[in-house]
Amino acid sequence: MKHPVSSTVPSHVLPLIVLSQFAGTSVWFAGNAILPALQIQYQLPDSMLGNITTAVQSGFIIGTLVFALLSIADRFSPVQLFMCCALLAAVFNVMVIWAGNDIISLLTCRLLTGFFLAGVYPVGMKIAADWYAKGLGKALGFLVGALVAGKALPHLIKSTIQVDNWQQVMILTSIIAASGGLLIGLFLKNGSHRAKSAGLQKVNLVSLFKDKSFKASSFGYFGHMWELYSFWAFVPLMITWYNHFHASSIPVSFWSFVIIGVGCISCMIGGSISNRIGSAKVAWVSLIVSGICCLLSPLFFLASPGIFLICLMLWGCFVIADSPQFSALVSQTAPPVTKGTALTLVTSIGFAITIVSIETLNLIWNRFMSDDVAKYWLLPVLAIGPVFGLFHMKSLVQKN
Repeated sequence: MKHPVSSTVPSHVLPLIVLSQFAGTSVWFAGNAILPALQIQYQLPDSMLGNITTAVQSGFIIGTLVFALLSIADRFSPVQLFMCCALLAAVFNVMVIWAGNDIISLLTCRLLTGFFLAGVYPVGMKIAADWYAKGLGKALGFLVGALVAGKALPHLIKSTIQVDNWQQVMILTSIIAASGGLLIGLFLKNGSHRAKSAGLQKVNLVSLFKDKSFKASSFGYFGHMWELYSFWAFVPLMITWYNHFHASSIPVSFWSFVIIGVGCISCMIGGSISNRIGSAKVAWVSLIVSGICCLLSPLFFLASPGIFLICLMLWGCFVIADSPQFSALVSQTAPPVTKGTALTLVTSIGFAITIVSIETLNLIWNRFMSDDVAKYWLLPVLAIGPVFGLFHMKSLVQKN
């Protein structure tokens, strides 16, 4: 009897990928974590929250499009690509220290950080997919869990550092990201299931979405992305506003870390469950619960601080638990020789959607900045994503 491929994978592979992904993505929200300090020091406008997040997302989109169009993740060694991009992301992240007093320079550094993160996040998934032909949902559950923890890390670092020492956040996150790149580049080989592309095949990018299963997986992911990054980006602002409205003193940086970081656990649990019931069903349930959180979110702000935080942590769990399962579904439904390109392309489109979502919420939030009552009804706009995703992935759930 032929053993499952995943049983032949060396035990150190998944921990190494997970640790490297955690470290490599630690620079993603570093700009968001230090933004309050930058606004105090350089008198930056309130709209910078959306702008600094959008800059990273835009850079990531440009990077993923370049990588997809040139089939870079399929034509070159994924582990070496991961290492190089993690090192370059770390460089541009730390350069914010010298660019903080100029908005254009600041946003450019964040854009370039996002560009090179395109060689970390989707390429990390590609590396995992090359190793795990079976149990991919579980493997990606741990991998995206590491991504979540990495994105939450700057908030934890910021909570332990004084406001005027924001430079330390950028230095520490850059060191961590560079270490992750070196770790995977020096100590891991490409997976045994890697199918190297012969070169750029334009037809693949056009024909991918003709497959109904691939299209359903991708559209479900797109709906998920409408909600995810807007929620993450606005968590600190939601806590800040709650403190203002209720005259409470919830530590913003620490609880932002907890609310975002708790998704790490749900990704891992969802990944394990997917081995029994399938990735499509895990993603379906996660979308339903996070969609309900979107719709009920105005009530969260009327609750006591403890209930408010519990509700946001619940939302933080389910807003991300479906992400690795969508990645697994996209990977499993894409042609093997274009797996890396497919993951990168779908990720790119998904992140383009996050910009529309973030800027929409940012516009509404700032439009009603002086109207406390109206804020109760801003976040349900995010429910558009889960509803869209659930509608398009019905066939996948029925099939599985």
